[in-house]
Amino acid sequence: MSRRRRRSLPVGPIVVALLALCLLGFVGWAMVGDDPLGGEPIVVVKLPTGDLAKPDTKSEAGAKPETGKPAAERAETPSSPASGGQTVTIIDGSTGKRQEVTLPPAGGDGKLAAVSSHLLEATRHGQVPRIGLDGTRPSAVYARKAPPAGPGVRIALVVGGLGVSAGATAEAMKKLPGVVTFAFQPYGTDLDKQVMRARAEGHEVLLQIPMEPFEYPDHDPGPQTLLTSLTADQNIDRMHWAMSRFQGYVGVVNFMGSRFTSTETAIGPVLREMAKRGLVYVDDGSSPRSLAGQFAGANNLPFAKAAVVLDAVPSSAEMDRALARLETIAREAGVAVGIARALPLSIDRLAEWTRQAEGRGITLVPITAVTARAKQPS
Repeated sequence: MSRRRRRSLPVGPIVVALLALCLLGFVGWAMVGDDPLGGEPIVVVKLPTGDLAKPDTKSEAGAKPETGKPAAERAETPSSPASGGQTVTIIDGSTGKRQEVTLPPAGGDGKLAAVSSHLLEATRHGQVPRIGLDGTRPSAVYARKAPPAGPGVRIALVVGGLGVSAGATAEAMKKLPGVVTFAFQPYGTDLDKQVMRARAEGHEVLLQIPMEPFEYPDHDPGPQTLLTSLTADQNIDRMHWAMSRFQGYVGVVNFMGSRFTSTETAIGPVLREMAKRGLVYVDDGSSPRSLAGQFAGANNLPFAKAAVVLDAVPSSAEMDRALARLETIAREAGVAVGIARALPLSIDRLAEWTRQAEGRGITLVPITAVTARAKQPS
């Protein structure tokens, strides 16, 4: 009985043939298919409705990063004013998160203009204020319109020390009316955002520049302090650093500085530089030896000096006495400036006092309403 020999099919040629058929099929599909992005990864994103879904008309392709501002926060500001409020975009440099902040249009009570690029000058530290080519001063552009003069007395309140503590800054914005002027120190990681929020609520803004006190270095105002031991150029360079930290302020107020403001060779060049940049200068009134007033007058620099440091002794009873003294000075002179720090007690006491001020015949005004006017360019 004969045996049939079994024949085994070759596996290799079969596998090659199958792969060839698959390749031919894929090529044929690609030739007749109409998807040019076939094979690309796909992510499905649900788009929001309403204003957020509107396309951005500003191209970001050629945008250049701003300089002279904290790296964590950048601001995009429209180059030309719109008919309504100005909208600026805060960009977190570490996460890319964007936040829209709208500034009211300029021209009425509590309305502040957006930061203007033609009022900025580039330095090695970044952008700093300057007088525009048309003679426009930052102190005028960024000012809040003052209430009309009435029969009552006028008082300007300045709250300093803002920007370092986000909590204290938020409390001041929450509790104090927009007519109160806010002074920010040049330290902190989100100054742009905090200053923009303050201006959006109608607060005029001052820059606090650290200056050397008599007790220096035991009492140290902080990095980049202006010192009597430095040359005028070195101090101006340090001032430019502080000026570049944020924008939109109407002027400068000293932070400490009892020695610096009483030294002619130190304070003189600094105030001349401020006058050249179209700002106002506010003396915090803490040093009776300050020469700021005489140099401001000599350089046509709009100037104001605080008559009372309201929380020199931070207690409710002492603040009440200080506020009463401020009212007395204002009634005698017609106008007065009071200054305080962003302490919880100070904020609460000032909030209560401002609610009662109008009933006592007091008109609250921004700081630019009480500074001597500089001569306008001819």
